Amino acid sequence: MNKEFLLCRNILENLQITQRGLAEALEVSLGTANRMVRECMERGLIAAGAEGYRLTEQGLEYMKPYRVDGAVIMAAGFGSRFVPLTFETPKGLLEVFGERMIERQIRQLHEADIHNIIIVVGYLKEQFEYLTDRYDVKLIYNPEYSSKNNLASVYCARKEMQGKNMYLLSSDNWMRENLYHTYECDSWYSSVYKEGETSEWCLSLNKKGMILDVKSGGRDSWVMYGPVFLSASFLADFLPVLEAYYHTPGTEQFYWEHVYLEMLNGTAQKRLRDFLPESARQADGADPGAILRKEPPALFVNKQPEDMVYEFENLEELRMFDTRYREHSDNEALELIAKVFRIPESEIREIRCVKAGMTNQSFLFEVQGKPYICRVPGPGTGLLINRRQEAEAFKAVQPLGISEHVVYFDSETGYKIADYYEGARNADASSESDMRICMKLLKSLHRSGVTVGHDFDIRERIGFYENLCLSHGDIPFEDYREVKAHMTELMDGLDRLQRPKVLAHIDSVADNFLFLPDGQVKLIDLEYAGMCDPLIDIAMCAIYSYYDDEQVDRLIEWYLERQPSEEEKTIIYSYVALGGFLWSLWTVYKHFLGQEFGEYSIIMYRYAKRYYRKILLKSS
Repeated sequence: MNKEFLLCRNILENLQITQRGLAEALEVSLGTANRMVRECMERGLIAAGAEGYRLTEQGLEYMKPYRVDGAVIMAAGFGSRFVPLTFETPKGLLEVFGERMIERQIRQLHEADIHNIIIVVGYLKEQFEYLTDRYDVKLIYNPEYSSKNNLASVYCARKEMQGKNMYLLSSDNWMRENLYHTYECDSWYSSVYKEGETSEWCLSLNKKGMILDVKSGGRDSWVMYGPVFLSASFLADFLPVLEAYYHTPGTEQFYWEHVYLEMLNGTAQKRLRDFLPESARQADGADPGAILRKEPPALFVNKQPEDMVYEFENLEELRMFDTRYREHSDNEALELIAKVFRIPESEIREIRCVKAGMTNQSFLFEVQGKPYICRVPGPGTGLLINRRQEAEAFKAVQPLGISEHVVYFDSETGYKIADYYEGARNADASSESDMRICMKLLKSLHRSGVTVGHDFDIRERIGFYENLCLSHGDIPFEDYREVKAHMTELMDGLDRLQRPKVLAHIDSVADNFLFLPDGQVKLIDLEYAGMCDPLIDIAMCAIYSYYDDEQVDRLIEWYLERQPSEEEKTIIYSYVALGGFLWSLWTVYKHFLGQEFGEYSIIMYRYAKRYYRKILLKSS
């Protein structure tokens, strides 16, 4: 880093400082500090005063190009390694020693006279809004936060960074001391030394501390860790490449650092030449030849001592650092587990995220070495699911031994704690052997004679979801009225048949069938279970698996263990159409709540229309 700049910055930040003080601040000998002071005085950058040195007007002018213009803080992600805390609170808003991590960074930036702060938000974005009033920050929404990594967040903020000297920060970093400055020189990435094996990004450096190469994982190495400063000149060379990467297939799960890594190792040119579409090149001016003709911009390490910078990897690390989280996390799920098992929160171990479902969120944990799974109800589920009815269904099937063992169920809130079956796998919807077994298990439920006191009424549910959607806005399907009329026609036809009712699962998705290592198969999650026509479960299983017509017909045969009659086919086809219609409305309502499920609503709506037409063809 430019030594004249460092000397001037130290004088500016310390107002009055002696040569000995400069030597200590710059970590150089007193003789070297003397020489630097002399050279800067000869250039008119500093002047001697009664109590030390000060910056001259010429020195202040010299520092202007190095003025930090602002900071971008990335805060869009979910923070899966911090569940269940992040079910309720974005990771950056978690407190460490009573102070929210993102607020600590904003405060430190303000101390360095940096006030142009942009926060890229996504998950639980509304919780960050208060920061705009409290700290006058600007929020930018990243709509792709759930499907892409932080490359997309930097892309969203790229226009705020162009032509400026900017810090690029993560909302969940915690710095013991303030690492930010009003002025910065060379671009840098904070770095700490990791002894032994590490999964962090390990750095190869030259003698001046410039990064030459980056490898994922290694041992005994300086690693990328913490805040980053990127100069305007660095960003001028880097942002066009990042924009090109954003448009390139296969980069969806890239961090922004992947772009720089590939610029360093020489693979960026090939990636962009092979994959970047012509339309994207024209849109952003992203010509791979032009943007990669230069050498990668220099990025140096800013070496930090141990215990200065923290990137908490998971809740266990946070518990070790801030002991408050060991006994009192202020998290409803952890407090519940502690109460159910009559233990302190510190004895809840090995907390890990489970892939979020469409209705709920879940996480794994251990108590005294035994694994369990805790289900946390998702947004809006209190309105969509009758938890008392779900509890009744679980209680009814327990003697059958076909469902998971439930340790705790709250029929008011929907919180559930159940045994977790290590080594179990979900059914494979593409496997004939798996699905034959699943159909056999479904049939055993239907024939068990177990009953509950409530029905699953698909007509009532369609009307309920329709009203929910209309209360929030219009239903977006252009031909909705026509399709609704067709669905009413199918429901009227089913009503005339007066089909028998048994306890049906309704949510018979392949993921709800668990194949245990000992050969047992379990049918879990009875949120929608109720008395209904058993043939509805075949239809629901088929549409959840995105089956085509041939696969639907095979599934019917596997359940019945024979060829279906024409009436049975018509009934199941009707439920395929009605199920698709029902879940498309469910998805529209979830959209109004801020949850997105990609093309799920379209796929379900197509089932409704296609299978109605199939029934018409059969009857003509």
